[in-house]
Amino acid sequence: MFKYWSNTYRQEGATSEQGFGAHLVSNALSRGDLVIATGRSQNKLDKILEKHENTENLRVLQLDVTSNPTTVRDVVNQAVGFWGRIDVAVNNAGNGELGLIEETDTSAIRHQFETNLFGPVEVVKAILPHMRSRRSGTIVFLGSRSVWIGETPGLAHYSASKAAMHAMAEGLASEVSHLGIRVLLLAPGAFRTNIYASSPFHQENSIPDYDGLRAACIQRFKGIAGHEPGDPVKAMQILVDVVRGEGVAVGKKWPEPGTSLLLGNDAERDLYKRFDKLKAAVLEWADVVRSVWYPINVNTIASEYYVE
Repeated sequence: MFKYWSNTYRQEGATSEQGFGAHLVSNALSRGDLVIATGRSQNKLDKILEKHENTENLRVLQLDVTSNPTTVRDVVNQAVGFWGRIDVAVNNAGNGELGLIEETDTSAIRHQFETNLFGPVEVVKAILPHMRSRRSGTIVFLGSRSVWIGETPGLAHYSASKAAMHAMAEGLASEVSHLGIRVLLLAPGAFRTNIYASSPFHQENSIPDYDGLRAACIQRFKGIAGHEPGDPVKAMQILVDVVRGEGVAVGKKWPEPGTSLLLGNDAERDLYKRFDKLKAAVLEWADVVRSVWYPINVNTIASEYYVE
């Protein structure tokens, strides 16, 4: 029996019927696991309890992951106290700050990173001592395919915060593997979790030079909302399968540090498109790329890295 911690921030998270968190709670409970769901709204957390008929296998705790580290640590310790341990910590807290870079207040960008990066990191730092003491545990990060499409106008703040999360998750995976702790980084494509509908496009500092681009961005994001191809129910079923080593995960190796588990055809497409663009740029500039090392043994040392 696994004991889960699932934290959320955005309104379509664990406290909404459409979010990843809500479907994770339902799927984990259906396997007989114990779940602790956290969120900012106590009212919505209470509705989760009601939905699951106040089962003894579910606990809820109010938490804004952007709170100070002491508050986060206290809530985590309270969660551990429910059943004595947390086996799986799922960081699905996140929000979207859409907008053009020059037009978006820096405060919004900072808020993006506080929610998508620093908050989850504080949760992880609070949970790790408990997992280290048992030499066991799994930490899951909900990343994003947006890290491969950061050139998309209006998406830079969100993409940057998720790229930072990817790097943090990859580093953590290498640092805690010898302690018996696993890290899983998911890279979902576009899923019907209501994130686009609940993420307004910043227009407070509109600049005429961007009028056409801004209008096109707003129209594009509005067109995505409600039409995302990804099914969040299927995604969370896969997540629980992978954590438990069941279903689709049977016979497959755990993703190594530096990799992510992609979810969605669009995530796979965008990964390969980014790879192809990077490779093409390296080959175009290969003579420059390879011209900056000291001459001693350069051919011997560098040969393994060359892309032909």
